[in-house]
Amino acid sequence: MASRFKLALIQICTQRYREHNLKKAEQMIREAARNGASVVVLPEYFTCWMDPKYFIEYKELPDGPTSTMLSRVAKETNIHLFGGSFPEEIPNSDKLYNTCHIYGPTGELTQRFRKLHLFDVDLGPGMSIRESELNVAGDKLTVVNVAGCKTGFGICIDLRYPEIARLYGNMGCQMLTYMGGFSMKTGPSHLEILQRVRAVDNQVFVANVGPATNTEAPYVTYGHSGVADPWGNMIAKTGSDEDIVYADIGQYNCFLVLYLDHPCFCC
Repeated sequence: MASRFKLALIQICTQRYREHNLKKAEQMIREAARNGASVVVLPEYFTCWMDPKYFIEYKELPDGPTSTMLSRVAKETNIHLFGGSFPEEIPNSDKLYNTCHIYGPTGELTQRFRKLHLFDVDLGPGMSIRESELNVAGDKLTVVNVAGCKTGFGICIDLRYPEIARLYGNMGCQMLTYMGGFSMKTGPSHLEILQRVRAVDNQVFVANVGPATNTEAPYVTYGHSGVADPWGNMIAKTGSDEDIVYADIGQYNCFLVLYLDHPCFCC
């Protein structure tokens, strides 16, 4: 990595109304920047509750209120801003994308990532989720270079696919950033394990940020945002409440060297 930087994960407690969430996100972004973070990440669907009803109510085009706020704040705070995700309207369609916009320190939109895999699953009574009924999957990987650190992106269930992480690793990424609102059913069992495995397998930092736990929401998220280093250690993490997680990226210079393109037999 070319240089060291401070990463901040914004674990916002998403509320019913978008206006409230945008205002709260801006406050927390500014706090992270004041505390020295040069790269700030928001969680999946930070603009609205995770439910098709609210996705439809708060869908927006790429130049909507969410993008306008993120661009302005990135410029005013001089940071790289990975803008969580919002329900992106597809013109002339009743379907949506789950979209992340990535902004540079001058407020320019540098990249866009759309969630690649849709979450169709039965987790028990009252927990049948069919994202494919409303959403369309993205079709490309997204890489940005921040402070000499190539970073790849995923959203939520994308973390479960080792092939994505391997592709990013082969593209030279040193950090993977996921914005994932894991459920109270899957989060306690899988979230940290998945982060640590992706980190060790590909010798990268792996960050995941989700919304804080809000029991009033129709879909209750687990929170527990954190960062795993290439050795598989969780170097920063939090619990279920609203919080900002900070991690220094680039200070770990001794990696396990694996030749991932060849068979490997390790002890």
